[in-house]
Amino acid sequence: MTVALMWEARAAEGRGGELLDWAQRQTLPREPLRRETFRAPQDRVLVITWWDAAGLGADLPELPEPAPGLVTRAVHRWRFEQVEDGPR
Repeated sequence: MTVALMWEARAAEGRGGELLDWAQRQTLPREPLRRETFRAPQDRVLVITWWDAAGLGADLPELPEPAPGLVTRAVHRWRFEQVEDGPR
């Protein structure tokens, strides 16, 4: 099954570029099937990684928490499993 991990953080005032650079420099102990990085208003950064895993509870590498002064709150994390598209 494919599991997608979503990691989202909001940068401290005026530090969006720094948070984006920090997120892009983070390496994981192994390579995901796919990795994409996004930015949004309010200096938010989102990283999505896709993994071949046995289920949502699989032990998968995740990006760490940035230094406290770089973000305004704790990182938000979500896990999703891929499902087949149904009839339309």
